[in-house]
Amino acid sequence: MRCRWLSAVVLGLGSSAFLLADEARFERIPLDSNFRAEGVAVGDFNKDGKLDVAAGDVWYAAPDWKMSRIRQPLTQQGKPTEGYDGTKGYSNCFASWSYDLNRDGWDDLIVVGYPGDPFYWYENPRNQAGDWKPHEIWHSACNETVLFTDLNGDGVPELILGSQPERQMGYLTIPTTEKCQEKWKFTPISEPGEPNENGTFKYYHGLGTGDVNRDGRLDVIIPHGWWEAPEKRDSQLWTFHPLPLAKDNQGAPLHAADIHVIDLDLDGDNDLILSSAHGFGLWWFENPGQESSKPFQYHLIDESFSQMHALALVPLVEKGKLALVTGKRFFAHMGSDPGEFQPVVMCWFDLELKKGESPRFVKHEIEAGKDTGVGTQFTVIDLNKDGKLDIVLSNKKGVNVLLQK
Repeated sequence: MRCRWLSAVVLGLGSSAFLLADEARFERIPLDSNFRAEGVAVGDFNKDGKLDVAAGDVWYAAPDWKMSRIRQPLTQQGKPTEGYDGTKGYSNCFASWSYDLNRDGWDDLIVVGYPGDPFYWYENPRNQAGDWKPHEIWHSACNETVLFTDLNGDGVPELILGSQPERQMGYLTIPTTEKCQEKWKFTPISEPGEPNENGTFKYYHGLGTGDVNRDGRLDVIIPHGWWEAPEKRDSQLWTFHPLPLAKDNQGAPLHAADIHVIDLDLDGDNDLILSSAHGFGLWWFENPGQESSKPFQYHLIDESFSQMHALALVPLVEKGKLALVTGKRFFAHMGSDPGEFQPVVMCWFDLELKKGESPRFVKHEIEAGKDTGVGTQFTVIDLNKDGKLDIVLSNKKGVNVLLQK
């Protein structure tokens, strides 16, 4: 890093300012110019001590990023293909994570494909030739933003999603080693309901976890409301609290992406951050307090570019200081979304929080990300193990790494 004057837009106050700051610089490492996936995972797939990148059907071995196949690419209709045409359709990977699912010491791969379809985990062949063996996880993941995080506090992550035909929101737990090739156990948290009531219809947008009521347990949030986690997560259905977050301040649908929970005004209750997956807008919603009957109050953070289909909340530049990381998803709906033909953007927003004041969001554009953009999911991780967080991306611009210098 180096210290110099830079221009930054301070959002939330409607003004610009010049700040003296350590400017984080990023170097773009292009792994592949082809459209492979909208989700991306990182793991040490060949056990050489270096972190590799997986994008749907292929993976890239560090440090030279040689590509190897994981599976045969398939079209949305399930037919074999040599690759995906981003001007006409979608990939068969909307989200992906690495995890040693069969406990053999090798990182396997979870790939959530097209919304509503069955999805699989792929068994690492342990440096042997051939495709990775698929194992069906579940028959449906209806919402576009599936999460993989430790929801129930047992130290092991779960997949959080809406499922059809059950019409329920719930989570999937990783099976034991002996049953690792079987379908995972689905634990519902919601009553079966109409699509707009519980977020389980195909293509539903907006999902997050966080401690909304500050009882020490992770709740599940969608734009229509949130489910309160009971003390014993799998003993009962969770209580649902409706929220009017499905529309913005002008009554337009939000079509949100990732939802984050944080006390932005330091008043003792947690607020919500959402972004627009297919329109313009990044917002925060102010919690009126548990004893209040007022709705969460809408606040605009930024609307300078569209299609923020993925949003991370991480200490990107400074340890212990959270920042929002996002970008423009390139050509999400083949030209039919607002702002789709505008330039691609990658940026982060520093969170400036002070008790008794509204939060400030200091925007920094990532110059190296002008030809990347986000997909429906991306990964922030210290890829080269130098102590700085990097950004790993896959979308219709290809597969890219933004390496923090």
